[in-house]
Amino acid sequence: MGISNIVFLIVFVAAVAAFTYQVRKIRRNILLGRDTDRSDRPAERFKTMARVALGQSKMVVRPFAGLMHIFIYVGFVIINIEVLEIIIDGIFGTHRVFAPLGPAYDFLIASFEILAVLVLVACVVFLIRRYAGDIRRFRMKELTGWPKTDAYIILWVEIILMGAFLTMNAADGALQVRNDPHYVQAGSFPVSGLFVPLLANLDSSVLIATERTAWWAHIVGILLFLNYLPISKHFHIILAFPNTYFSNLNDQGKFTNMNRVTDEVKLMMDPDADPYAAPPPAEDNPGVPEKFGAKDVPDLTWKNLMDAYSCTECGRCTAECPANITGKKLSPRKIMMDTRDRMEEIGKNIDKHGKDYDDGKSLLGDYITPEELWACTTCNACVQACPVNISPLEIIVDLRRYLVMEESKSPSELTGMFNNIENNGAPWAFAQADRLKWAEEA
Repeated sequence: MGISNIVFLIVFVAAVAAFTYQVRKIRRNILLGRDTDRSDRPAERFKTMARVALGQSKMVVRPFAGLMHIFIYVGFVIINIEVLEIIIDGIFGTHRVFAPLGPAYDFLIASFEILAVLVLVACVVFLIRRYAGDIRRFRMKELTGWPKTDAYIILWVEIILMGAFLTMNAADGALQVRNDPHYVQAGSFPVSGLFVPLLANLDSSVLIATERTAWWAHIVGILLFLNYLPISKHFHIILAFPNTYFSNLNDQGKFTNMNRVTDEVKLMMDPDADPYAAPPPAEDNPGVPEKFGAKDVPDLTWKNLMDAYSCTECGRCTAECPANITGKKLSPRKIMMDTRDRMEEIGKNIDKHGKDYDDGKSLLGDYITPEELWACTTCNACVQACPVNISPLEIIVDLRRYLVMEESKSPSELTGMFNNIENNGAPWAFAQADRLKWAEEA
């Protein structure tokens, strides 16, 4: 094992260790949420994951963008199979260790090159759409600053990685033509091979330096990209699969019930019940009365928090939101981004001050305003539009529950209806005894 192999091994182990450290923090943050059972109907869950995450079924609703995304998705996943060979070569000092596969290896390398070109094309198209395209969801307020920069970084990184891959193959192919001892005859280069004649006049030392530089740039770039994912919206590359597996399989728009609310209703309907009886404690903490709704991240479920980390910030939810289209402040995408930002803030506070630290902030109020929440019509368009089955609606409903049931805050239009339901048993301002008067007058 030479010096370069030792350096590669150190870089590789350090990158994997750093990535593992960041993933553990994200897992810790997700588990800040309340427990919820998503273990039922495993066969249906696997089917949903295969259709939505693997099959990209909801991406192709918008055919052009969906096709470009599939180029990047399939190309990036398959091309990185080649990373396994690079890792083995880097550790043991071999070169194209899978070359003995013969024709199968030639087919793989040729496929990788074609996919690399498709990834390059898709990235360029997406850059043009973001730089010059008049697409409303890419111009919204929540995409200014870091979110906008993040989108550009990832596209440029993918272009650089694919460029390094093709450069490496072109130099490698030129060295194979010269029968250089280390560069065995292996692989088929339908794309990079077009540039081999342009390299014919270069010295072998220059070609070797070019190939090695591109090789290092490609693998180190991938390892850096791996560690960029946890601080980027592109962590959805990993979380899309578990997130779709744990999708809500109930009828869309069906609200979850709260046992405490059910108990209150039964109490109202039972003339023999004791209205002063102590309320039952929360199910997950017997010593604490149940809280209605959610005020901060720990009041949401772990699946809500996984949704936040899985958000691609594509804005399809907001583009379909009727409230946003009509000029209301609500943006379902912002709801998810705010939830993730608040979760990250709590995680950093835990790292710095311990798990019991209270910074005096909350998701409701400091990040998301009541005006945003009450603009929601609960139509479920955002959930239907999301490519990875995220549900901003669940978070919105829980935050509104807290406003109404814990703080007694609601718009005046709803307050009147609530009073009527409490006093008359119906949303209308008529006593029960007067409900059939319209029939008597008919």
